[in-house]
Amino acid sequence: MTSLFRTSSLAAVLIAGTMALAPAAFAQDKVITHPQGETTISGVPAKVLTQDWAVYDDLVALGVPVAGVPSSNAPTYLGAIAADAEQIGSLFEPDFEAIAASESDVYFVAARSASAFETAKDILPTVDLSVNNGSIIDGLKANMVTLGTIFGLEDKAAELNAALDAKVAEVKAAAEGKGNALVIVTNASKLGVYGPDSRVSWVYNEAGMASALDSVKDGDHGGDAVSFEFLLEVNPDWVFVVDRDAGTGENAGAAAALLDNELFNQTTAAKEGQIVYLDSQASYISMHGYQGVMLLLDQVLAGLNG
Repeated sequence: MTSLFRTSSLAAVLIAGTMALAPAAFAQDKVITHPQGETTISGVPAKVLTQDWAVYDDLVALGVPVAGVPSSNAPTYLGAIAADAEQIGSLFEPDFEAIAASESDVYFVAARSASAFETAKDILPTVDLSVNNGSIIDGLKANMVTLGTIFGLEDKAAELNAALDAKVAEVKAAAEGKGNALVIVTNASKLGVYGPDSRVSWVYNEAGMASALDSVKDGDHGGDAVSFEFLLEVNPDWVFVVDRDAGTGENAGAAAALLDNELFNQTTAAKEGQIVYLDSQASYISMHGYQGVMLLLDQVLAGLNG
């Protein structure tokens, strides 16, 4: 009897153990390819962290709840962040202890936080969704497809990407025959130019505005430094403005004050009122987030059609 009891008990334990393991064992594994390799994700992640506002933007667009977010520079265009969302460190310095303690299912990094991948991948499944600045729209669409695959939201991702394609086409049509353009960035009373490898390269590369400059040495923060004398010499038809100070919360409105001077006011862009101030957080902080890019495209479209 004792032997039979032990056998039955052992079988029960094994069955119970098998049942407990069943969801994980039979959950569908997905191998996600990204800029830093491949990451296997089992099933649909329930608890999601991101160290990047563009990825947060994408997840919100898809309707995916986010449990952990950066602790700084939240773009206001995204609305209120969930009050119970954990703060997991700044854009550059993740709080790995908090990330580990959260027992989350997946963690997304990108751009500023991409270097966190090497540490984070040993804590939990980690995916890098960085985007090549030279092809932002394609990178954004690829990220939406990746997120759609991870969360079983392929149809929603396809729907959003179709809307993005339509918006880009609308802006491209509006830009035809409107002349050339420069994207300038203001930074602590300094002036720079963003080119076709910058964080807003889509103005040139996808929306089709011809650059007023043959070449630009793209600097990721302050752009290619120029003077107002040079800007007047180049004389762009259109100017799109990224106010870095406002984007980082340091000094809202500084760009407009800086550009209101005798030299700049002689440019065609200024005389014709063809200056578009881009949402500073969408253009400087999140850069390639879905809703942010749609917002920027709408601003460019309104300017061109104005």
